[in-house]
Amino acid sequence: MFFAPKTGTLEETERGVYGMEQGLVHIYCGDGKGKTTAAMGLCLRALGRGLRVGVCQFLKDGSSGEIAALRGFENVCLFPAQPLVKFVFAMNEGEKAEAAAYCSRLLKLAEEKAPELDLLLLDEACAAVETGLVAEEALLAFLRSRPAGLELVLTGRSPSPALLESADYVSEIRAVRHPYDSGVGAREGIEY
Repeated sequence: MFFAPKTGTLEETERGVYGMEQGLVHIYCGDGKGKTTAAMGLCLRALGRGLRVGVCQFLKDGSSGEIAALRGFENVCLFPAQPLVKFVFAMNEGEKAEAAAYCSRLLKLAEEKAPELDLLLLDEACAAVETGLVAEEALLAFLRSRPAGLELVLTGRSPSPALLESADYVSEIRAVRHPYDSGVGAREGIEY
């Protein structure tokens, strides 16, 4: 379903002046703070314009402030969060296998829901690929076969060269200074 803009003529809309006939791929990457925050800001912008948004988080438990805030919006699909989240380096082989199976199912679920969405955020998908919890080829296949009008957003520190090549937008967020380096831990409402 296409959400018509509040301004402009029907003829302009049909010509695609305001539409998203061709969805693009965004990547927010780098070692700095704010990749998810930037992606969530894009989700908020899209929701404010009446677009249908999906948020799918890999390697996160769904307890962030952004997810809590998005629950109050219409036109948003929040995919189920991963029940047990550890850093991958702290997982044993059984936990890694369980996390990989969960992440694979989550990607498949996002693919199934994609035709109903205008914008889909795959938060930490690049990290899930980097750590081996999502097969790179599975994610690339989804990028190639996604619905034509779907705007797709990926986040994660170090996207692979193939993922970078597939993106229309690549924004790198670079760490210059972070309070964590001075011993300040993550703060609710700011870092999560």
